[in-house]
Amino acid sequence: MMAHTQKKDTKVLQDIDLDALLSKLSEAEIDELNAELGDPDDSMVNPADRCRYKTDKVQSAPFDRQKLVEHLEKKAMEDKDWEEAKPYSKETRGKVWQPKEEEEKVRVQDKEKIQTEWDELLDAASEEDLVELAAVMGFHGMLNQDQYHQAFIDDSDASKKARACQGIAKADPVKSFSMDPPNNVDAEESLKRVKANDAKLKELNLNNVKGVNVETLIELAEALNKNTHLEKLYLSNTRATDKVATALASSLANNKTLKLLNVESNYLTAQGIISLLEAINLNQVMTEFRVSNQRPQVLGVRSEMTIAQLMRDNTSLLNFGIVLEIHAARVLVSQSLQRNNDNLRRARMGKEIILPPSADDTSK
Repeated sequence: MMAHTQKKDTKVLQDIDLDALLSKLSEAEIDELNAELGDPDDSMVNPADRCRYKTDKVQSAPFDRQKLVEHLEKKAMEDKDWEEAKPYSKETRGKVWQPKEEEEKVRVQDKEKIQTEWDELLDAASEEDLVELAAVMGFHGMLNQDQYHQAFIDDSDASKKARACQGIAKADPVKSFSMDPPNNVDAEESLKRVKANDAKLKELNLNNVKGVNVETLIELAEALNKNTHLEKLYLSNTRATDKVATALASSLANNKTLKLLNVESNYLTAQGIISLLEAINLNQVMTEFRVSNQRPQVLGVRSEMTIAQLMRDNTSLLNFGIVLEIHAARVLVSQSLQRNNDNLRRARMGKEIILPPSADDTSK
């Protein structure tokens, strides 16, 4: 019944002609209605209509801000100050802070010292006995290094032991190391030896060699195609680019002798690193590959996951120097290296090696 009545009343209200009702209202009633329905927070409404205060005073003259400011300043200077209800007088309110008297210290100092049997023993103990006692009780912070070690040494020479206990804790002298000599390897001569397949050249270190250009590095990389004796190649900080990486990858596809390749601190991109790793996977003979600290420090998610997938198929690398940002890629690379090192141990013990997972296993 109530729902029916409410529905009927709503229908009646919808049929009311609002314009006819508003036309019957007086001007005062319309102003009152606007005051009740007006939203003071609505910025789209005229500010004069949002305020309940209304003035009917007729404007006497046009608004002049400068004259208004001058009038207010003049009025403020001519008006007398209001009389204060209470004249100002300097006074301190609240409790004045005073420092506490050191009564406790005086009372403690005046208190008679209580003597115990331990005081007599400590007074009669020598410095050697005190050092041993501190070491036994674990007060190592009270001992210097000489005293700490000497407390546990059974030395028959009592005078030597006493002298050690009286030592003063001193810092160890700073050890100075000479700078590493510059790498003076002749790159041109080394290139000739690699091209000639010199049997005595097992290791070539061109790290930090100054004056080596990219063309020389490319010739060196191409010479590895037919070299059968070089086992370790260091090209760190030689300003190598992806052109050098491409030449190295092309040679590594045929080279089955190189066991170590270090191209750290160069200008290789992710694509250059991937091309090198793909070439390494062809023969599976390299055991150490280092490519960290390149100019483009961020390799990208797709490139890092590609490197991780290539490492999954690798069975020879035991050390892989690279910095990866993606956690999943780091885990896959770590698992692959652990598997390869474990297989090396298994082969030495005559056990069955662990094969890399197939593509079907990884997809699951």
